[in-house]
Order: sequence, then structure tokens, then C-alpha cells
Amino acid sequence: MVALHAVPPAEPADEVEVLGVEEDALDAYSTAVSTAAARLIPSVASLRVERRAGGWGGGAGSGVAFTPDGYLVTNAHVVAGAERGTAAFVDGDEHSFEVVGRDPLSDLAVVRAASSDLIPAPFGDAARLRVGQLVVAVGNPLGFAGSVTAGVVSALGRSLAARDGGASRLVENVIQTDAALNPGNSGGALADVQGRVVGINTAVAGVGLGLAVPIDAGTRLILAALMRDGRVRRSYLGIVGGTRRLPAPLAERLGRPTGLEVVQLLDGSPAAAAGLRAGDVIVSLDGRPVAGVGDLQRSLVGDLVGRRIDVTLERDGTLAEISLTPAELRV
Repeated sequence: MVALHAVPPAEPADEVEVLGVEEDALDAYSTAVSTAAARLIPSVASLRVERRAGGWGGGAGSGVAFTPDGYLVTNAHVVAGAERGTAAFVDGDEHSFEVVGRDPLSDLAVVRAASSDLIPAPFGDAARLRVGQLVVAVGNPLGFAGSVTAGVVSALGRSLAARDGGASRLVENVIQTDAALNPGNSGGALADVQGRVVGINTAVAGVGLGLAVPIDAGTRLILAALMRDGRVRRSYLGIVGGTRRLPAPLAERLGRPTGLEVVQLLDGSPAAAAGLRAGDVIVSLDGRPVAGVGDLQRSLVGDLVGRRIDVTLERDGTLAEISLTPAELRV
């Protein structure tokens, strides 16, 4: 008698091919995330902050080393009211740090750890990001050091309101991601699959909705100013404004459809003293095109303080030019 054994039915060739493709895709995804994580984890620290009033505060923040000689970037709100603390890395090293400078209006801060051999994380450029791109977040959520999550860039160009005292500002081009973020991720790294830091995680706006301050040309200047001066110097006009469409002939002439409408002038401000009026639409400042609030904010650099500049505006359908001298923004 011949023994009969059940033979499993053969899988259709197309199903086998699909399974193979899925396995390859999973391998590629896992490899990308693990490679980026391995590059970043040694550079991300858990920050335990000592408040000015004494005692240890929270201990839930993160920071990213970006120079070997001790400089780390974090969020301004992580080190608010603090002068010093301790940075702990996943390899067990702990270093005391001092707060070098904070800029609440970008929610960025720089601290310096007492170390000359940190492993700096490479910086990328958030301007090159695309919606749907894979990103990796590394931080210390809820005190769990060196935690890694992954997701995609859900959206670009978001705005985040920031305030310091009486001054407020929109942090522009904020990155939205669905990578899981929790309290303690603030100040940690958001990176591309090459392990290049493209953002500093700053807020958890909801489940699957995290926000990160971009690392780009503008934020690099902010970090440089914090390292050099301990603060960011900005100029001030004293206007409240919003984007407004230009008349078609003027839009065609200027090559852009919008400008910044002056909605309100603050009493005693440089703009009020120079004769700007509510309803004016600013189209350029010191020769730089202005199409909205973001362009104006980028133009108000510290170099303009105390320097007489020209403002081109649309008033009653025609272009006019007014000179004014920006003051320094005091917060």
C-alpha cells in the first residue's frame, strides 16, 4: 500500500509575486528607518532642566547635538525659565549644560553641554521636503530615551503662532507629520531617511498630527545668532496686516498677485510716524518683494534696525514710496 500525503495547493504565480514585492518593500522601509535611526540616536539627548526657581523641572525635553564641541538645538519652550541642566545620551554619558540663547518667536533654543566630543547630527534642508516623503523622529517621549518613530510628511507650509511677552509671530513653513510624537519629543530630531535633520519637533497637535520647526536657511541664521549673541535681533515696523490681492494691472506689472495690506498701525510705531495708512498694500520693503505676512517677517532682519529704508506700496490704485526707519523689536 502506498501512503498518501496531503499536498498543499500551489499558490498562484501572481500571488507569490505580490508577496515577494511586499517583502521587498518592507525590507526597504525597515532598512531606511533603521539606517536613519542609527545615525541619529547617538546625537539626541534627553534634557533635564533646572529652573531658575530651583529644583528639577519635567525632564521630558530632547535636544540634538549639531557641533562636536557641545552645542545642541532644542525648543525654546523646553528651556523656558531655565539657565542650566543635564543632557543624557543613550550611551550613558551625561553632561551638564548651560542655556546659550532662546528665541521664543521661532521656538528654537541653543544650549551648550560641557563636552568636546559630541556626535553631531548632520543638517538637511526642509526646503527640499515633499509631501508623502518618509521621515523619522528621534526623541525621548515620556522619558523613554532614544525612541524612534516613523511616518510621512503630511503637509508643508503650516504656520504656528509663537509669542514672547507682548510680541507675537507666525513660525512659517512648519512641517506636519504623522510620525508618532508625545510629550518629551519636543526638541528632538525629525530627519529624512539619510539621517539628516530637517526639523525640530515642537508640538503635538493631535493623534497623528505632529509639528516641527523646519531646519532651513532661515533657521540656520537663527541658530547662528543664538550661538553668537544669545538672542535674535529683529526689526519692527508696528503694523498689523494680512494678504490682499493686487489690482490685475499692478499684479501683472509686478509679477505677483498679492501684497500685504496694512490693517492696523500701532501708536508711536515707525510705520505710523512715516505716514503709512490703514488700507495701504505693501509690495516691497528695502527692495525685497512682499506678497504676504511671511515675506514681511523674513525681511525684518536685525540689520534694518536704525537704517532708513524705502517701502513701496499700493495706495488708491497707484504705487507710492515712503521712507521709514525700523526700530528694534523689544520682547
